[in-house]
Amino acid sequence: MASWSEFAADEPRLADGIRHLMQQYGPGFGYLATVRADGGPRVHPVSPVITDEGLFCFVVDSPKRRDLERDGRYALHSFPPEDSDDEAYVAGHARPVTDQARVARLAEIGRAAPQVDWRLFEFTVDVAMLARRGDVGTVRPGEATDRPAVQVWLDPGAASAGTTTTTTDAASAAPGGGAVGVPDRRSALDGRGAHRAAA
Repeated sequence: MASWSEFAADEPRLADGIRHLMQQYGPGFGYLATVRADGGPRVHPVSPVITDEGLFCFVVDSPKRRDLERDGRYALHSFPPEDSDDEAYVAGHARPVTDQARVARLAEIGRAAPQVDWRLFEFTVDVAMLARRGDVGTVRPGEATDRPAVQVWLDPGAASAGTTTTTTDAASAAPGGGAVGVPDRRSALDGRGAHRAAA
């Protein structure tokens, strides 16, 4: 499992693009998906904190926190921009941060209120995706659209373990969107852990 810092060192431009979308309104803002006890998805708005140390989230006592404590799998998606249909996505595993000095430092950065019952989690990055679609309003309804330019990064450490996965471009859910199929992590890596597709 790669940390955000390891991912950013491997693909700095992609990490910068994702960080920009997650922090486009100042503080971090996105949608966090967690796994309920029955295996179903749960989605909540959150304020992720991205620093040179990693990708973090302060999570109050809530169903989503209990999800992360029980099953650390998560997905984080950016909030839609006002001037484009660009989107960013990361997924991996959440782990509680127990180093109190680190918690205090990040609480100051993230302006986490000390009187609130929150817990700090660090999010590892197994998959990172950035889709660029251009400005909103440049295509009229019913007109053909170019498929988005998509970048996908897969954790090389997981690839070396022989893990097999399928990654689908988030644009495939949108009308006219395409899919970038990655049948095997190893085949998706270009030597630095990045798979690029001008979809």
